[in-house]
Amino acid sequence: MSLFRKLFPSKSDKEKEEVTAANRGKYMPPVKLPIDESFTINFKDNGGKFLYCDNMNEVYDNLSLIIEENKWQDKTAYFYDQNLKQRFNDLYLNPGTLNDATYFVTTCENLISDDGAILISSNQLAEKKLAEFPGNIIVFATTSQIVGNIGEGLKEIKIKNANKIPTNITTIKLFKPVAEKDFLTYGSPSKNLYLLLLEDL
Repeated sequence: MSLFRKLFPSKSDKEKEEVTAANRGKYMPPVKLPIDESFTINFKDNGGKFLYCDNMNEVYDNLSLIIEENKWQDKTAYFYDQNLKQRFNDLYLNPGTLNDATYFVTTCENLISDDGAILISSNQLAEKKLAEFPGNIIVFATTSQIVGNIGEGLKEIKIKNANKIPTNITTIKLFKPVAEKDFLTYGSPSKNLYLLLLEDL
């Protein structure tokens, strides 16, 4: 079943789920959601904006809509990843430097299911701090990058980069403003984040 069908089930699917949940005893352990479903729920709870794409044409269309919605047509985009910059070259974005950019277009290492976070490293940020990047971020990722937890994400980074493990590994998981008194999120910059998620499984 594709991720899209899981997120937007038909009415009959919902009715079946309600009947199943009603038949479970109150002492039964909670039903564990698949990692892709769990990620999207947690990501949206964190305030992230999620756009599911079946193919690259939908990725291009959705990226254009994000720029139009935010009136960024005349604003500058920052790309650290030159391959990604080339991939979106036909959209006529305005690439610029980090200092003058309104939004940052990037890839990521993994998507973390258990807390809806985006795992990134020096492959995306170089050695800069996340706070140095624009407040608006557009992340391009694929469904195969979703992992259960941060431990699995770190393991994948190590496997993919066996010759040279990247540094500056961090997560983004605040996608909406938080109260200053919230000590649990102290030091974590909040970002207005859009996720373009391409189905590749």
